Amino acid sequence: MFKKIILTLAFLLFINSSVYAKQEQSTDLRELFQNNQSVIYSVNLRTFNANDKNGNGIIDFYEGETSGSFINAIDRLDELKELGINTIHLLPITPVGKIKALGTAGSLYAMSDFRSLNMQLTDSQSELSPKDQAKKFIDECHKRNIRVIADLPSCGAYDLYINRPDLFLLDENSNPYIPADWLDVRLFNVPDGKEELFLSDIFILHKMFINYMIDLGVDGIRADVATIKPYIFWKELIVFARKQKKGFMFLAEASESWTKPASDKAYFTDYKKLLEAGFDGYYGNFFELKNWHTMDNLAEAVKNQKKLFKKYDIKKSVIGSFETHDEVSPLLIGGENFSKIIIWLNATLPLNPYYVDGFLQGDDYVYPYSNKKADETYTDDEFYYVHQGQIDIFNFSRKPGSDSDLLIKEHKMAINLRNKYIDAIAKGDFIVLPSDNKKIFAYQRAWKNKSVVVIINRNLANSEEIKVKIKKLKKKSKITFIKDIKDRTLEKSTLTAKMKPGAVIIFTIDS
Repeated sequence: MFKKIILTLAFLLFINSSVYAKQEQSTDLRELFQNNQSVIYSVNLRTFNANDKNGNGIIDFYEGETSGSFINAIDRLDELKELGINTIHLLPITPVGKIKALGTAGSLYAMSDFRSLNMQLTDSQSELSPKDQAKKFIDECHKRNIRVIADLPSCGAYDLYINRPDLFLLDENSNPYIPADWLDVRLFNVPDGKEELFLSDIFILHKMFINYMIDLGVDGIRADVATIKPYIFWKELIVFARKQKKGFMFLAEASESWTKPASDKAYFTDYKKLLEAGFDGYYGNFFELKNWHTMDNLAEAVKNQKKLFKKYDIKKSVIGSFETHDEVSPLLIGGENFSKIIIWLNATLPLNPYYVDGFLQGDDYVYPYSNKKADETYTDDEFYYVHQGQIDIFNFSRKPGSDSDLLIKEHKMAINLRNKYIDAIAKGDFIVLPSDNKKIFAYQRAWKNKSVVVIINRNLANSEEIKVKIKKLKKKSKITFIKDIKDRTLEKSTLTAKMKPGAVIIFTIDS
């Protein structure tokens, strides 16, 4: 009870001391996202600009190597700006647990405190305080017209449980509940009633987290496994956040593909209820692209989302979740051609493009040190724990990327097209084009007198012969091929082609 009173008083003091400043704060991120105009780049700051001199994939501090930080991350912001990125999604920047941990640095999602920063992300040589280092990074993002989304972990680290066992759901043996197979975190005990929620310390701590992020200058929140908390929790937290900062955006990690709770003791609030609670968007199910082999699959996903969004008075949207930090690298799934397909879908579908650091640089996220005994550890885990094929969020590891720049070149071509035809792509009609081959993705984005036509051979193993009927094509139309192949003809509104595996044809129509 004493802790509850102290926490409540601390929260009220924090609010009252900065209420005027918060009333003046605003951001345009929510509007950008709702209008499909944010281009999001997901970053693990611990690796973002890490310096792995000896090339072993691990940051060896005793050899003078440095991990990523708020300060050295600034050096890469111009690179992101050049790529057309206008929003950064920061994977969690909160302190991580060290007990019952996964990996030698600890999982970014094993949060041990709501009200401070992960000291692993600070530069010990900087004269700035940790908080001012974070503010400087975010200020530098804003100077380049790049908005910042902060990640809100869904569960707490074992370290937090030791300090505040009252915040956690306990099993029949009075042990903290482990959700699913997430061995390094424990499930929060969140009330499912408005009055109980307002009195709960867990809700007060989440509000403190929101205020801390807003004070840093953050423009929005990505809610990790948002389904694990009840509707009323998100509704009240979102209302609270937008009173502090106008235009504050909320993205839910939720999908049509996720239909069950993370564990039998966890809540399950599906994506529709999350959107109803005030979230501006969700992940969708585009990560299912690996299982989609016909245009019917893609068209159904796009049309279902469009139909869903019509139910809400306030605009909603979705991200291009083709590859996230929880997904295996597209290079391992379908090679470079599959990655190129993702780039063009991200650029031309009615969504907000989304990339994970390293994807555009051709990283397959294969780490040779995977699950080997570590020479040095900063947690109680003596092994380099990784999800092979996914970006490393458990260790002090190398900067994501490779020596290839082929995908970067492809992305620049795609993002230039997107920017030039943003009306057609962001708000235009999505037209499925008649085709004689279901293995071909063929669609058109049309707005007034401008169109973008996209034709992709989804078959990554074989060439396909196709005939596609193009809409809105007139005799006086100006046609410009952005990405072309040799074996194709366009006559009388019909495109005929023999497309190699993974081949892409993109052209624009100006009538």
